[in-house]
Amino acid sequence: MLSALARPASAALRRSFSTSAQVNSTIPITAEVFKKHGVYNPNKIFGVTTLDIVRANTFVAELKGLDPARVNVPVIGGHAGKTIIPLISQCTPKVDFPQDQLTALTGRIQEAGTEVVKAKAGAGSATLSMAYAGARFVFSLVDAMNGKEGVVECSFVKSQETECTYFSTPLLLGKKGIEKNLGIGKVSSFEEKMISDAIPELKASIKKGEDFVKTLK
Repeated sequence: MLSALARPASAALRRSFSTSAQVNSTIPITAEVFKKHGVYNPNKIFGVTTLDIVRANTFVAELKGLDPARVNVPVIGGHAGKTIIPLISQCTPKVDFPQDQLTALTGRIQEAGTEVVKAKAGAGSATLSMAYAGARFVFSLVDAMNGKEGVVECSFVKSQETECTYFSTPLLLGKKGIEKNLGIGKVSSFEEKMISDAIPELKASIKKGEDFVKTLK
């Protein structure tokens, strides 16, 4: 599929997204395939991590009695396990939790996919919320492409924000894809440790994706 997208006839469609649980590896794969075909543009390749933001917003809203639609928790890093890093300290509106509750909330956000699978007794995964999150990201991108200003979404992209070559952070979207990487911003010591702990796993997943492309003919 990626090779087909990279062909000249697909130029108008060449804005690649991935919403799978393997985003940490599939986005590097996408980038390397596009490089092979000479159509690589890092500003138009997105690993959609919006599902993590939707979950974080919902869980925080439930605990604080807020409307989830009015809560915004940036989630950075990657899209699997401990690489999912919710920045509760940057939540809008501002919220506070005791450390034990914050630790439990963070763990729930990171393992929310597993929670759904268990609730369905292995018969399925988070199909509806995944569809909602994917649609939200696409609508945001379309809005930005149509000239709407101030459209911001987190996404796993080529990055220089950490020592990882790919990392999810809030992005200002524009007509040509990524207009500006807004970076990590100020984080708490708890969040700083999560970032540090996530980097080795992210690096390994990125390398796994890039190495996979080297095996393709």
